[in-house]
Amino acid sequence: MKFGWPQKGGRWILSAGLLVIVSVVIKSWLVPAPVEYLTVPVSRGDIRETVLATGKLEGFRQVNVGAQVSGQLKKLHVTLGESVKKGQLLAEIDPTLQQNDLHDAEAALDNVRAQKKAKLALLRQYQLAYQRQRAMRRDNASAQADLEQALASLEQTQAELVALEAQIRQAVIKVDTAQANLGYTRIMAPMDGVVIAIVTEEGQTVVSAQSAPTILKLADLDTMTVKAEISEADVIRVRPGLKAEFTVLGAPNEVFASTLRAIEPAPESESSESSNTSSTSTTSTAIYYNGLFDIANPEHKLRVSMTAQVTVVLGESKQTLLIPLSVLGRELGIDQYQVQVLEQGRPVSRQIHTGRKDSVNIEVLSGLNVGDAIVVGDSASAEAAVEQPDRHPGPPPRG
Repeated sequence: MKFGWPQKGGRWILSAGLLVIVSVVIKSWLVPAPVEYLTVPVSRGDIRETVLATGKLEGFRQVNVGAQVSGQLKKLHVTLGESVKKGQLLAEIDPTLQQNDLHDAEAALDNVRAQKKAKLALLRQYQLAYQRQRAMRRDNASAQADLEQALASLEQTQAELVALEAQIRQAVIKVDTAQANLGYTRIMAPMDGVVIAIVTEEGQTVVSAQSAPTILKLADLDTMTVKAEISEADVIRVRPGLKAEFTVLGAPNEVFASTLRAIEPAPESESSESSNTSSTSTTSTAIYYNGLFDIANPEHKLRVSMTAQVTVVLGESKQTLLIPLSVLGRELGIDQYQVQVLEQGRPVSRQIHTGRKDSVNIEVLSGLNVGDAIVVGDSASAEAAVEQPDRHPGPPPRG
């Protein structure tokens, strides 16, 4: 059997077959594959716009109980953590100095009152002498000078009595002050509360010359107040009456709910700064404003100075249209954006109006419907990114 080249007709068929194969290969190289689009659907869901802050817990009412008089702290009648009632005796300061001041003021008052009694007796004598001189003068039995002398003595004594009355009032005030200071040696509870700190121990000497030294601290723990530090970037969006929630480190899964009561008008640093600090010294530090809200604490589970992770709810929407924040395109205005929607296999630009947003999604008020496919990316862009050559220059050639 012999093999050889095909005849003329066979060679033509072979050439045609090769041409078809080559054309198919070239066409596959030149015609790109259809683009596939990566999309996310428009869905319904709930969304909450919030402000996050960190706060501290304090008693709803918290008082530093101090001493208004100086002396040695003689006796403490309460212990740390004890519950007390308004008017209950908390501590006693050695009353010796205050008792001596009271005795001295009472003696001074008695002295002035005795002077007044003597002056009244003298006044009666001068009144009688003046009456005799008047009678004698009518009968020309005495000189005019004697009558004038009797009148002067009478008026002088009356004036001295007025001065003594003023001295008596001053002495009474000193006695009252001494009695009050003696009463201040017995320190009473100004309110119902719990002793949360004892600052001064028995035997220590307190000096109240310039300011009242703190003996102990009382707090009403039945209601706690949260001071949430809200940044200056967020405080303009926050107002009293908004819903506030918080958790504490010891119970991260338990949410305590309340309502924002007030926002302090100035940052806390404003009250703690010294008067000689320049206004430019605080520009490099963050500014926070305290937002205040209260929470019932009947079991005293919450304690003073606990750290609270606070969430202030600016607003919330139920079962609204939602899309991811990442799909937003060019911003066209206030709450106006452009997105790409897949229609009949091709991306089409749409303008949407947005509402509330959280860290992941944003609410769509108009421009989209449930089920619309928002274009996130496409296969052509992905392939271009994969095939993009490395444009980072290598190390310089060695000389």
